[in-house]
Amino acid sequence: MTSTVDTPQSVELVEHAPATRLALPDAVGRALAASDIVDATPDPYTPGHWSLRAGSKVGAVAVTAPGGGEPVTVRVTPKVPIVRLFFLLGYSLDPRRGWRDGEVEVAEHRELLPALAHAVERQVDRALRQGLLQGYRATEESALVVRGRVREAEQIRRRFGAMLPIEVAYDEFTTDIAENRILRAAVERLLRLPGVPRDVRRRLLHQRARLTDVTAIVRGQPIPDWRPTRLNSRYHRALRLSRVVLDGASAEHSPGDLHIDGFLFDMNKLFEDFVTTALRETFQDRGPDSGGHTARLQDSHYLDEAAAIRMKPDFVLYGPDGNPCAVVDAKYKAERQGGYPDADLYQMLAYCTALGLHEGHLVYAKGNAPHAAHQVRHAGIVIHQHALDLDQEPPGLLADIEQVGQRLATTPRV
Repeated sequence: MTSTVDTPQSVELVEHAPATRLALPDAVGRALAASDIVDATPDPYTPGHWSLRAGSKVGAVAVTAPGGGEPVTVRVTPKVPIVRLFFLLGYSLDPRRGWRDGEVEVAEHRELLPALAHAVERQVDRALRQGLLQGYRATEESALVVRGRVREAEQIRRRFGAMLPIEVAYDEFTTDIAENRILRAAVERLLRLPGVPRDVRRRLLHQRARLTDVTAIVRGQPIPDWRPTRLNSRYHRALRLSRVVLDGASAEHSPGDLHIDGFLFDMNKLFEDFVTTALRETFQDRGPDSGGHTARLQDSHYLDEAAAIRMKPDFVLYGPDGNPCAVVDAKYKAERQGGYPDADLYQMLAYCTALGLHEGHLVYAKGNAPHAAHQVRHAGIVIHQHALDLDQEPPGLLADIEQVGQRLATTPRV
């Protein structure tokens, strides 16, 4: 069953909710249909109307049709409470500390983008309270005096024997380093997005002013790399959250004269990252009691003897002998009345067969029971289905992951 919305300038959708029917310019509707943002289909009976349905991506995008005019903003609200979503995100990025200590205050926001903008601004503010971080940056330039070392090959190639200017290379101690560039890029990105509250936008503008001497990253340029060290420790959380804004989670493109700009979380990936990170931490926390087990994420294996069909399970646990002893795949799905999709069972059966395991484990976001098991005929393989309740508090959620980890440690090999 669909509902009808009469205000095309703003569309409110809920993750995996029934479709919403509304009037849209055909260019906007076609752009949404071609994108991976929402499912969009034209109404076969009413010209100019489209049915929109959100999948597992949440956030907000603004779509501007050719010729200008008011953009159409599409907001997708997650079913998971915002505060829980940020726990999953924080744990995935920093499992040792996460964001369970109140350092990211998002409970006051009911939508993802305002909460994200608020969290980034607060983390950037904390990072910059002691001033901008400085570091050495490798610089190559033409100069009138010698500084550092002379680039002899470049001097000959560019200057043809002339003495001035001189091609030099040196390390400059500056605030214009990768860490500060990443923070500025994230702030600039958020300032362009729709739906950022006025007070948060004002504070973001203040943070941009503090970073004004840092080189801005132009659209299309690669984001510089950074490495966590003791010297940049006060930047760690701000940098990790800024990379979430910048790395592969944004919708930003211009097909022809059509412009799409926004930010989206892929809940599938977020749930997968949380489950696999939490399971890995479960075995690392056990230390000597882990039985010599080691965990790897997204490890490549092959289904066939010719190594032509590659498989990448989300999580593989290895025993002391270096052989696989357990396999897990995380699925951001809730169990329906008819059960989970059969395709998930077939996929796990292939993993177990290729890895030589008697048991495989599927972890879902929600289910009618915390655990179910299926014995595969003529194969001697048992496929377990575990359901996590994302609505519960973090300690309970991590306790459920611990129980899954205990089952993995006792999985027999073929």
